[in-house]
Amino acid sequence: MVDSLLYGLLDLRMAAPLLAAAVALYILVEQLSYHRKKGSLPGPPLVVPFIGSATHMIRDPTGFWEMQAARARKSGVGFTADFLAGKFTIFIRDSELSNRVFANVRPDAFFVIGHPFGKKLFGDHNLIYLFGDDHKDLRRRMATNFTPRALSTYAAIQQRVIVSHLRRWLDRSAANGGKAEPIRVPCRDMNLETSQTVFAGPYLTEEARERFKSDYNLFNVGLLAFPVDLPGLAFRRARQAVARLVRMLRDCARESKARMRAGGEPECLVDYWMQETVREIDEAKAAGLPPPAHISDDEEIGGFLFDFLFAAQDASTSSLCWAVSALDSHPDVLARVRAEVASLWSPDSGEPITADKIAEMKYTKAVAREVVRHRPPATLMPHIALQDFQLTESYTIPKGTLVLPSMYESSFQGFHEPDAFDPERFFSEARREDVVYKRNFLAFGAGPHQCVGQRYALNHLVIFMALFVSLVDFRRERTEGCDVPVYMPTIVPRDGCVVYLKQRCANLPSF
Repeated sequence: MVDSLLYGLLDLRMAAPLLAAAVALYILVEQLSYHRKKGSLPGPPLVVPFIGSATHMIRDPTGFWEMQAARARKSGVGFTADFLAGKFTIFIRDSELSNRVFANVRPDAFFVIGHPFGKKLFGDHNLIYLFGDDHKDLRRRMATNFTPRALSTYAAIQQRVIVSHLRRWLDRSAANGGKAEPIRVPCRDMNLETSQTVFAGPYLTEEARERFKSDYNLFNVGLLAFPVDLPGLAFRRARQAVARLVRMLRDCARESKARMRAGGEPECLVDYWMQETVREIDEAKAAGLPPPAHISDDEEIGGFLFDFLFAAQDASTSSLCWAVSALDSHPDVLARVRAEVASLWSPDSGEPITADKIAEMKYTKAVAREVVRHRPPATLMPHIALQDFQLTESYTIPKGTLVLPSMYESSFQGFHEPDAFDPERFFSEARREDVVYKRNFLAFGAGPHQCVGQRYALNHLVIFMALFVSLVDFRRERTEGCDVPVYMPTIVPRDGCVVYLKQRCANLPSF
């Protein structure tokens, strides 16, 4: 036994130099590969073996992406190179180059992944992973979810949930002696209940909603964690949580199909979708045709519903916080929004704001668009280059590159005084910056994968602002750096948007 142990130690001592040489060779090849792909682009001259700049990105995402933007701006080429967790990466600041990427999502160019490690995290059934006719057909079928009738149904739900949460915020504020509190987490909880009710309606029990909330929190933590897929780590827990959420939404789709087939009226998004889905499936069956792709499998539908939830949840939390902060720091804008809403709706009416009245809130909608432009919730949209792609005359993106067009940086290009918060750019018929600088307004993406639910997202922001300014008097507690953007995972004010809240009207409406 002693002899065996000695031989084992000797083998290890003999293998150690070989192992060290192999690691050194790998590091050398990695550095050479990085420099070959980088060429003359701005970027770090050397990269940390295996992980590159991933540690900096996770520890200080705000500082990391500001550094990338500064490099791209200073270089004059509009984009920069880096290395993240084994992936050669291109960060794109220039709007026109970002539009080139968005316009070329196809099998021989780019593949949208939504997150640097999205496929592993989100699973296979995801709208953003589809191309060509498959993608067009699915988006066409999803259009029924965002018709005026459907949006009107959702508006009533949104108002019911928002008012109930505003009541809780005001009660909590009164109980705490009117002390200022951050509203990021309350906004997140309100949005989660809104998304659950709008998307899945009556098909989620109270117990299921609590499990949903817990699993979605695990998913959020995993989004910002180091992507090590091992038991007990945040990334693995996030993957498992997504699988459970998709199964929960799969069951909602199955129940909705049964209710719609029985002639029920739509009460939520999945009902509007399944009403048309059931019709298509039954027509195909009657004609002896195979069932339509992507909408016949409940598990696949569950994955697509999770896409909606992810797109609506964190982005809306970001926008609501920035809206409150912007309204507080621009009292003239706040006064105009209050006046417009008051001319169309009163809390004393006891009735929710109708879809027609929401459509008449032109200035409030311009404020919503400016909130989204000034602080785009999702700052980047990760893609993978499926083939070599000539981005400019002098640079070709190598196959396999992680490509990151920045929607945030585009928002500060072209527009008149882009750093200023100015809703007039979208409201004024003379300026019409939404048309003039359309290619710079990339908060909802562009090209074939532009956000399918952007009308819903803007409606949600308009409804929240209309109710919030009518029912609540508020004042931001301003401290140094409170409005510096931080990633949670979408950008929010660094202090969580701390505000003083006080009830504005005599009685809150009850819908």
